[in-house]
Amino acid sequence: MMKVLVTGVTGFIGGALVRRLVREGWSVSVVVRQESDASGLTDLSSNISKFVYDGSTESLIEMLRVSKPDLVYHLASLFLSEHSPSDVTRLIQSNVLFGAQLLEAMSINGVKRIVNAGTSWQHYHSQEYRATNLYAATKQAFEDLLGFYNDRHEISQVTLKLFDTYGPGDKRRKLVNLVVDALKSGVVLGVSPGEQTIDISFIDDVVEEFYQCGKYIHMSSDCISEEYFVSGERFTIKELVCEISNAYGIQGNIVFGARPYREREVMTLPDICGRTSPWSETKVMTPLKLGVFKI
Repeated sequence: MMKVLVTGVTGFIGGALVRRLVREGWSVSVVVRQESDASGLTDLSSNISKFVYDGSTESLIEMLRVSKPDLVYHLASLFLSEHSPSDVTRLIQSNVLFGAQLLEAMSINGVKRIVNAGTSWQHYHSQEYRATNLYAATKQAFEDLLGFYNDRHEISQVTLKLFDTYGPGDKRRKLVNLVVDALKSGVVLGVSPGEQTIDISFIDDVVEEFYQCGKYIHMSSDCISEEYFVSGERFTIKELVCEISNAYGIQGNIVFGARPYREREVMTLPDICGRTSPWSETKVMTPLKLGVFKI
């Protein structure tokens, strides 16, 4: 039985991953902050071990000493599309400091495998690294830390870079949710002109990628350092809104151009050819699955 430690479990993807791992019979430990709302996992309380991170490296060292995971899934992060000066400390603490403490704790406890969640926003209109925003820059900074611990302590790492995701139970204010809510209520939803491209994956497909990645890195006898994109279907925003409206037979009051593009709007996405995971080559991707949202 695989033993894993998962961060970011109060998030949409992290919570869904924990449920999948529990169903597969894995031994799951989770990391939460004292102030975290973990009520979404209450029904799993008898199936998981919960550890509280108090901000110190020592607390993480003790967690890994007790839980003894074969593998760490690191999904915890703070996402901000745009930041203000008061956000800088939070972004560094959540996306860089916490990850550095986690890697140090892994090295001390001899935990040699980590699956990390990256972001396509590390590739602003570029095939190579170019941060869209400070959030993406902090995600890249953590990957640099991964590189050091991979080289110095032989910790195997695979980073899965995510585009957009959707699915039932998602409480984030993402485009699909906003459009569906507008169709339900009949209220006017003002959006950008809508010519930017979005790559969107159903939550089950994303969780499958992380699950298979865990098995992949666990079975590798070598110390590896790899990264892959997790890709779904691509649409312009206008095309996606049209797909959602047609799926429900409701056109709604979606007003394109009601707000301008944000600064450094992601208009084009990196090419994923040859940059997706080896285990995804034979997967059957879920077509746009909008019926999960009830109108």
